Amino acid sequence: MSITTEGAVYGCLGVGALLAAALPRLLARLPISVPIIFVALGGALYLTPLPLPEVDPVADRIWVHHLAELCVIVSLMGAGLAINRPFGWRSWATPWRLLGLTMPLTIGATSLAVWWLLGWPASVALLMAAVLAPTDPVLASEVRVGEPSDEKEDEDEVRFALTGEAGLNDGLAFPFVAAAIALAAAGESWTAGWMTHWAWDDLLLRVTVGVVVGIAIGLLLGQVLFRSRARSLRLAEQGEGFVALAAMCLSYGVAEMLHGYGFLAVFATACALRRSERNHGYNRVMHDFVDQVERLLMAVLLLGLGAFVALGGLASLTWRGAAVGVLLHLLIRPATGWLAQLGGPGLPTERVATAFFGIRGIGSFFYLAYACGEGDFGPYEDEMWAVVVFTVLMSVVVHGVAAAPVTAYLDRRAGKAAAS
Repeated sequence: MSITTEGAVYGCLGVGALLAAALPRLLARLPISVPIIFVALGGALYLTPLPLPEVDPVADRIWVHHLAELCVIVSLMGAGLAINRPFGWRSWATPWRLLGLTMPLTIGATSLAVWWLLGWPASVALLMAAVLAPTDPVLASEVRVGEPSDEKEDEDEVRFALTGEAGLNDGLAFPFVAAAIALAAAGESWTAGWMTHWAWDDLLLRVTVGVVVGIAIGLLLGQVLFRSRARSLRLAEQGEGFVALAAMCLSYGVAEMLHGYGFLAVFATACALRRSERNHGYNRVMHDFVDQVERLLMAVLLLGLGAFVALGGLASLTWRGAAVGVLLHLLIRPATGWLAQLGGPGLPTERVATAFFGIRGIGSFFYLAYACGEGDFGPYEDEMWAVVVFTVLMSVVVHGVAAAPVTAYLDRRAGKAAAS
């Protein structure tokens, strides 16, 4: 009796779901992360004789686009609900620095690296830099805020900074992706026409709409869920965690329909919803539900990533393309992350850790799939995917191995400081 493809796929998904539940606790004290295991498992499964389907992000771009999109917005919802620190210019000083300085500097430096090493046109270099610029809320679970608590300053500076940065820069990468698409459409010409449209529409208008829609929906839902006069609408009293998914989809959908950035809207909704009743236990209920969904989606995507590598997905990678990923992780991000924090809050060791953990992941897959559907980057598509996959794999391994010992060291230092 032969094994069907359908049966093999469901069996692998079942194993992945079980591991998604068990691995976070099994690996909690080990210098190895959950993403490493899933990527390795995905590759191993495709080295067996099981009749599994081909995995090709170029041919299956639409699937990659929407699955990565869903995974990112689920993660953004969870990140916004988890942050305990009240929103403010001073209290959020480190994320603002990372967004205002580190992100544009990273895009500029990475663009130059791609242009210098690979000789690609300016539009493709800018696209690669924009795709690789945002830090990832999905694969950063070991170094981000854990869960909602009653304490305003429960999270340390490193976890808070990385969570806030990842929550916001996934949406702020969109204008730069749009600029790369517009530049390619203009034949590599920096004309005033598309640049003016980009500055007004893609940068100012869409960012503003996304943030405003997200805050408005979050505050409105907070009023309904926690303080509605109709008891049947005070869903916080019923403990239904999936309401977080409803809030997520509503804010994302409304923002996109109004020509805003849905990623920003989802994170803003989660932060505003948390602010409505910061100490209510329902925040943890919603966060825990979203966290479970996120782990399932992450498992599917990382199994697919391992499969793509096992099937020869890095065949188009050259040493120059690999050098882009190495430079980004070992030089560009640490340097720009450190510069942005000079004079800011946090101890020197915390600044080093924040600068180092510029984790790349699922968001990069979404942006590349989106851009390949919107613009004409055909001649470079295979190699772009190879460079992005290599960069994410490097992040999974380097940051995954470093996360547990680094965070344990920072926690020990914080414990000693509190005791003294």
